[in-house]
Amino acid sequence: MVALTLAALLAVAPMQVPQQAPVPQASVPPQEAPVDLGEIEVTGRPLDSMIRSFVDEVAAPNRRRGIARWDDRICVGVANLRAEPAQYIVDRVSTVAEDLGVIPGDPGCQPNVIIIASDDPDGLARQLTEERRRAFRMGGSGMDRGGRALENFVANDAPVRWWQVSMPANSETGQRATRIPGECRDPCMSTSDYAPVIATFAASRLSTQIVDYIFRTVVILDIDQIGGVSGQQLADYVAMVTLAQIDPQADTSRYASILNVFDAPDTAPGLTDWDQAYLRGLYDAERTRKNLHAGTTEIADSIYQAHQDLRADEEE
Repeated sequence: MVALTLAALLAVAPMQVPQQAPVPQASVPPQEAPVDLGEIEVTGRPLDSMIRSFVDEVAAPNRRRGIARWDDRICVGVANLRAEPAQYIVDRVSTVAEDLGVIPGDPGCQPNVIIIASDDPDGLARQLTEERRRAFRMGGSGMDRGGRALENFVANDAPVRWWQVSMPANSETGQRATRIPGECRDPCMSTSDYAPVIATFAASRLSTQIVDYIFRTVVILDIDQIGGVSGQQLADYVAMVTLAQIDPQADTSRYASILNVFDAPDTAPGLTDWDQAYLRGLYDAERTRKNLHAGTTEIADSIYQAHQDLRADEEE
């Protein structure tokens, strides 16, 4: 941009050189012609600026809600894959979750992460959303990304597609903080019985007890498109989009991330330091800022600290 502006100024107002008497020129040995290096762009960005840009690019919170994460337990189920690769994905996602402080379920638990492989992912997504629509859109305020996002989930042609449902909840008690249509406290005597009652422990205009927790994720794998990556790459990709709210349309090509693996399989063998710092920062953040922008900044600061910790571990 600077070079272009200078060129434009020079074209409009060429610099006037004062006339001087000619100076005798000494003989100069011939030199090689200069090499044209073309256009070179040199950029440098502070780490905290890059982190904020990454968060803004990949984070996909529900409308008018903060960035959600899992609370304390996760149970992973895989369907339509052979036993060995299915178990590998279950174990890997569970291990990444456990490293973040989320407790993986015991064998036989009721899955709240459902991973389904299919050779007709479009048909499967359409069938699921038509026959089990309430599982995808429960109707509570701030629980999903909306009808258009669900349509994009069905029409998505990516190797992996995902849909998450989250819940605003009381961070102190875990109590649900939004009304779900059709449910009420028993007995339903008035309109107030349809809304949850939240006991406030520390009222503030800057902070809140209400935070968002993911409680269901559906992941569909396209059998015809996932063959170009390794088992670890696939499992780590699934872990990333399961444990965080990742925008399916995010452009992460500028960052070293497992999210680029289907475009460039040689990018990373698994979760990168960048990915791990993002997840650690998300799960370390308190997320109690009322202002959504301030909440995003808090998470970005937490990710920055996770980056510093990873660097310190590598140096040791």
